[in-house]
Amino acid sequence: MDLLNTLVEKGLRRELPTREEALAVLATSDDELLDVVAAAGKVRRKWFGRRVKLNYLVNLKSGLCPEDCSYCSQRLGSKAEILKYTWLKPDEASKAAAAGVAGGAKRVCLVASGRGPTDRDVDRVSKTIEAIKEQNEGIEVCACLGLLSDGQAERLREAGADAYNHNLNTSEATYGAITTTHTYADRVETVRQAHAAGMSACSGLIAGMGENDADLVDVVFSLRELDPDSVPVNFLIPFEGTPLAKEWHLTPQRCLRILAMTRFVCPDVEVRLAGGREVHLRTLQPLALEIANSIFLGDYLTSEGQEGKADLAMIADAGFEVEGAGESTLPAHRADVAAASTASTGGCGGHAGGGGCGPCGDGGAEAAAPAAGGCGSAGVCGTAATEAPVPAGVGSAETGAAGQAAPGEVRSDLVAVRRRGTGTDLPPNA
Repeated sequence: MDLLNTLVEKGLRRELPTREEALAVLATSDDELLDVVAAAGKVRRKWFGRRVKLNYLVNLKSGLCPEDCSYCSQRLGSKAEILKYTWLKPDEASKAAAAGVAGGAKRVCLVASGRGPTDRDVDRVSKTIEAIKEQNEGIEVCACLGLLSDGQAERLREAGADAYNHNLNTSEATYGAITTTHTYADRVETVRQAHAAGMSACSGLIAGMGENDADLVDVVFSLRELDPDSVPVNFLIPFEGTPLAKEWHLTPQRCLRILAMTRFVCPDVEVRLAGGREVHLRTLQPLALEIANSIFLGDYLTSEGQEGKADLAMIADAGFEVEGAGESTLPAHRADVAAASTASTGGCGGHAGGGGCGPCGDGGAEAAAPAAGGCGSAGVCGTAATEAPVPAGVGSAETGAAGQAAPGEVRSDLVAVRRRGTGTDLPPNA
């Protein structure tokens, strides 16, 4: 297939595909699906080999967010019956992080619901970062706290934060239909602030919110321009109690095509298989590892994920290996630039050839009004809950192998509210 050969060649050269080529990937048929996966796999292996990076989420503050993001269980007016609690103490958060590290995670993601942190909140998180770093040598810490006021990003970086997550989620054209309490430009500006402070930028998308192919290509091209080091690809979990509860449009095949398109557009970036993989990819999750080189281990923020031991077994059975704490995730040309920038500015900046963008490697957007809270993704704050009891383990024998859901069919039996780990007396899933 000439299209796929062209995309592989461009990916190996870190060359941006055309919009038409990206759209063509999403338009391929199911008969061509394995060819698409194989082509994206060639690009993935060029830059990341057969390594899989494990990331672990710690929900520092759950629920009661004033923002109205339609996909999020923690949004203003959400009826999802999720766990709700205020800030964890640094020792509690460090203990929660240790469970993920013991399971093989090399990055801990600290997330808090809300529009953005106060200075006191930044102090709390800084102490938490310091506690995690003291207990776990070589572990990366990523913060996801929403809008950062002047000086807050620098304080987080000084405390040891390696990265900052703030997802674009969807295209600029459709953003207003998803959220009204902040704008797309606000999110872009937040990523720029994190980058400018010297933190590695992490920014991704949510697929399955009613967008079309052009919207998906738009947001991935915007991410390429922003030049983050990691791009989480989330698949909407449309839980009861949120405005998008009826948006069940994704199929496993559609998810694989979206991942492949993302890999072709962002060939040398950490593409993370994030929230919703258990719900929408189901038994095809191992195929997604041929494209993505990073996953979240165990549970998400407000919903349960596949059992941690099942994640590790899936990686091994598919012929991949867990990336060690001492290994560099990024290819040398990106890692070297990040290291050089850290030495000169205290953090990482843009990456030559990564996005073809402006200063510090980020794309342009005017400074704007306050951005959204730490919510950022279907797999992060957007893992809403269902109001009815459901099986405890997504991806377990009871749920993960359930029958295929037809496009548009509501399958709330495939999701579960998180009732273990952080904020409970039960051990975490890691």
